[in-house]
Amino acid sequence: MSKLKSKILVVDDNAGIRSALKILLPMRFAEVELIASPKVLMETMRTFKPDVVLLDMNFETDINTGNEGLFWLSELKRDFPEVEVVLFTAYADIALAVEGMKRGAFDFVVKPWDNAKLLGILEEACKKHRKVTGKASIAEPAPTMRWGENEAMQRLREMVEKVAPTDATVLITGENGTGKDVLANEIHRLSNRAAKPMVGVDIGAITDTLFESEMFGHVKGAFTDAHADHIGKFEQANGTTLFLDEIGNVPLSQQAKLLRVIQNRNITKVGDTVSVPVDIRLICATNMDLASMVKEGRFREDLFYRINTVTLHLPPLRERPDEIVTLAELFVKQYAEKYHRKAQDLSDEAMNLLKRCRWSGNIRELQGCIEKAVIYSEAEQIRAADLQLRASELMEDIVPQAESLEDAEEKVIRQAMKQYNGNLSLVAKALKISRPTLYSRLKKYGI
Repeated sequence: MSKLKSKILVVDDNAGIRSALKILLPMRFAEVELIASPKVLMETMRTFKPDVVLLDMNFETDINTGNEGLFWLSELKRDFPEVEVVLFTAYADIALAVEGMKRGAFDFVVKPWDNAKLLGILEEACKKHRKVTGKASIAEPAPTMRWGENEAMQRLREMVEKVAPTDATVLITGENGTGKDVLANEIHRLSNRAAKPMVGVDIGAITDTLFESEMFGHVKGAFTDAHADHIGKFEQANGTTLFLDEIGNVPLSQQAKLLRVIQNRNITKVGDTVSVPVDIRLICATNMDLASMVKEGRFREDLFYRINTVTLHLPPLRERPDEIVTLAELFVKQYAEKYHRKAQDLSDEAMNLLKRCRWSGNIRELQGCIEKAVIYSEAEQIRAADLQLRASELMEDIVPQAESLEDAEEKVIRQAMKQYNGNLSLVAKALKISRPTLYSRLKKYGI
């Protein structure tokens, strides 16, 4: 088999892993560079110019981000958006790797790895890289709104169909995980601005000091690190829809500035004196009680009334139980395709268990549960045990099937024992339990 004319950069602080990959990867790829520390990553990117980066998730660095891999992934996608990143992760960090894919990583490989699978993923990443035509990033298609048969959801659908074609400002309320961002996308899709993509902002992720710069933009030299002009979210959304998620998190000190821009539809960049008009349709979302926040003096009353011309409330998943299995089946197909897994559908036992769960985290929690089950399952059908639901997550008024929950626990322990070749310290660490607890479980299940 001929080599691909591709360049792979490996970033891993384990000398043994680098030695193994130094032998394996050149068999398939034209050029391979291996570095031990991400401290020289950005410099190496500029000199080596790889097509794909195989990036370890954890290093002994001074980066204080909770996980170094996610930090360096963000740095790579910011400065080299056309380069594909494959994450190299330990079994215990799979959840972080999944989060990495949501942030732009191509895929992840679990250590210890299968050579054929590793090469296959890197080859697919190289193929995708060759197809890039200069766009900074390719966004995944927006999730589709699913209405179900619930009466409240049907009334909401009627309201959306009336409001969407207008330019009315909309406030979407609902608990975390109910799909407020999906509803915002649906409103935009049905609007007269659908020809351009909606611009979304997670207000909770913007610090007070960067709020004006991120929202309204800045000019070069406006502050110490302002090395170039920056276009803010309002200007990016000119001619389309601007979605401000978690609007309740806007710092009180910034609310007057936000109100002024919403009222006047004009922005002034930080460090500039020129006023720039913007034509936007505004949609906001929150899981907070803004009316109570107004009474407590934590949210401006005039801003509150300005953003809720129309209020749409998304009911929690527990109030629309008919959607649970339908959504779960949709997620099974979605993640089986994404992660190249065998899973195709849910067993009857799994469906019944899903209906018993309280789903405090709503659709987002259900989605995460199915995503994890698809990743761990080796079969074509997701079983109750694959869901790994705890008794505390089930409805109190229904007696859970203890056997199913125990099966789930036993399956996870057996998988971890196999993954770590019976190393009890690593198994206990991966499962986040103490060694005595692990001993007890091993004795219980005869492992």
